[in-house]
Amino acid sequence: MTQPSVILATASYDHTIRFWEAKSGRCYRTIQYPDSHINRLEITPDKRFLAAAGNPHIRLFDVNSNSPQPVMSYDSHTNNVMAVGFQCDGNWMYSGSEDGTVKIWDLRAPGCQREYESRAAVNTVVLHPNQTELISGDQNGNIRVWDLTANSCSCELVPEVDTAVRSLTVMWDGSLVVAANNHGTCYVWRLLRGTQTMTNFEPLHKLQAHKGYILKCLLSPEYLATASSDNTVKIWNVDGFTLEKTLIGHQRWVWDCVFSVDGAYLITASSDTTAKLWNMSNGEEIKAYQGHHKATVCCALHDGAEPSPS
Repeated sequence: MTQPSVILATASYDHTIRFWEAKSGRCYRTIQYPDSHINRLEITPDKRFLAAAGNPHIRLFDVNSNSPQPVMSYDSHTNNVMAVGFQCDGNWMYSGSEDGTVKIWDLRAPGCQREYESRAAVNTVVLHPNQTELISGDQNGNIRVWDLTANSCSCELVPEVDTAVRSLTVMWDGSLVVAANNHGTCYVWRLLRGTQTMTNFEPLHKLQAHKGYILKCLLSPEYLATASSDNTVKIWNVDGFTLEKTLIGHQRWVWDCVFSVDGAYLITASSDTTAKLWNMSNGEEIKAYQGHHKATVCCALHDGAEPSPS
């Protein structure tokens, strides 16, 4: 059986996107991105395209070509696009923006197919593993569930009034959702299925994770990772949300992180211009990816198998 290819990309305030060989640390492709800074990177499930969320557009680049030009541009947001992601078959893309909207884009058709109004700048959007609900978090502290089947908002909660929800993450099986805010707090809920398909949130845990901002939270089957403005990433056990280890090595804010498919490794992106690869079993830094000239603010990794054609 052939090893799945590893796609690792980072973006920086230096207006470039870089692709890296994960093992050697060599940068093998640089895309100039003069139009804006990039807030978020995401790789399509089939590993063919990389989405870059900027201001106010989303651009899709071909992973396997050397062309500096995007293959597609999605342009109906009117402010910073803070979140982007894909449905599991790669048929559609979702996005969230500081213009206060969450949008859905059919990748096989031009334009935006749906739009939901959050009425405040959207910082984070995640897709529930059931592929039928989007969960968004905004600058005013609102978390909203958007039911794509009913085409409406099915649930709203405010964990902390007037405290921006910075990042959301959902467990692979849909059992947990975590929200991280500007006060360094993580709220953990158990997601319960009601009699309808509507998701109910049952409070499970409140975690004072960092003294600074939490810029990104991310679940793997075993761990919750929290990346912070205190220059660290903390790794929490999802069993009792006890602190497992602290990843120390970045010199400045840690903006983003992504787990390898098996949860054994973590990639982080920092204002110190580097991205780093960490071993989850001992918390050691394995590799630093050096080449950006300014803050590295987002990273994307796809080291899993491509979905088999149905």
